[in-house]
Amino acid sequence: MSQAAQKHWTIEEFLVWQEGRPGRYEFVGGQPVKMMTGATARHDTIVLNVLAELRQRLKGNPCKAFTADYCVRTRHDQIRRPDAGVDCGRRDPNDLVASQPVLVVEVFSPSTRDFDRAAKLVEYKAVPSIRTILYVEPNRPEVYVFERSDEALGGWLDERRVVGLGEAIAIPTLGIVLPLAEIFDGVDFVPGPLLG
Repeated sequence: MSQAAQKHWTIEEFLVWQEGRPGRYEFVGGQPVKMMTGATARHDTIVLNVLAELRQRLKGNPCKAFTADYCVRTRHDQIRRPDAGVDCGRRDPNDLVASQPVLVVEVFSPSTRDFDRAAKLVEYKAVPSIRTILYVEPNRPEVYVFERSDEALGGWLDERRVVGLGEAIAIPTLGIVLPLAEIFDGVDFVPGPLLG
């Protein structure tokens, strides 16, 4: 076990340690955890499409899209890196952590699908500023939408599944709509088992 894995760090220590280090890490329970690398072309295309749409639709808005290089603090000793997201907080050019994330987007991969749907979802829902969580299915035009509501039991509406290239996802907190045709632009769907 490396010395990095033996010490219980603070988030600040982790951020300093990570700076300039190759690869991408999350911070889980006071420990750095190397993230999986090697996203498929399909996964990468979807992430780029989501980021392009968010950037375009948020022009002139103080809220800004971010990539997986930017962090979301999900607990006092935990940092996650969603594939994409939107931060509506005040941003310093040197910030590494979203100050007020309101949207997080995860594109499923075979190796992380179950973890994303279970543990990460619970963590994201616990962040008070997050209002919308999107899980994108890369193998068919399908997105799972989780929305916070002050009126809903537990603070979150039931999961909503949006299916079909003619559909769109409204994100009321940001005042934008994301068409599935744009999210999946350039993606060929092949019948068969789930791919990443």
